[in-house]
Amino acid sequence: MKNRFDLLIFDWDGTLIDSIDWIARCLQNAANDTRHEIPDYQAAKDVIGLSIERAIEALYSDANADEVLDLVRRYESAYFSKKISRDDLFSGVYEMLEALKQKGFKLAVATGKTREGLDEALSATNTLDLFCLTRCADETQSKPHPQMLEEIMAHTQILRERTLMIGDSTHDLQMALNAGISSIGVTSGAHNSEQLKNYSPLHCFLQPTELLPHFI
Repeated sequence: MKNRFDLLIFDWDGTLIDSIDWIARCLQNAANDTRHEIPDYQAAKDVIGLSIERAIEALYSDANADEVLDLVRRYESAYFSKKISRDDLFSGVYEMLEALKQKGFKLAVATGKTREGLDEALSATNTLDLFCLTRCADETQSKPHPQMLEEIMAHTQILRERTLMIGDSTHDLQMALNAGISSIGVTSGAHNSEQLKNYSPLHCFLQPTELLPHFI
């Protein structure tokens, strides 16, 4: 794959940073605080990658607008109570991103996080300068709609066939399929290899850093 791609687009949570457990627990806590049925752990993991509004709606299809807003607020209050650092990145991820950028690859992020959430995470992990562009769910369409990827490709002027999506959830890989680009799955986050392989990734890796030898 060394000469096949120019643009590598990464999901954030569960792909670059070890945050899936925290997000799932915050979703469960929000449900408990608002006296909604608490989703089991896998159900909470299954919606990670969607925008927070879409995630809440997927968990509580009968919730009205005010209930969704309350759940979102409770989730965000819990989520932002924890401060992160570079140590929260999966082992070797920072060095991998540095090496890929130095090799000449353009790196981007497409995430279900809010802009506020991603900007805080990029600052806390000191990774902002590694990416040429980032897109968040509250400034474009939520996954699995392909708009995030289409905007990144348009901005970088890199063709679909030269673009690769790397993600840990079925939402990431479905988005890649919808955009007509190749993908790689990593099982470090929300979904296992059996689930990810249903979306035709080129490979499924246990950890994101397994990507590096295929490019450098």
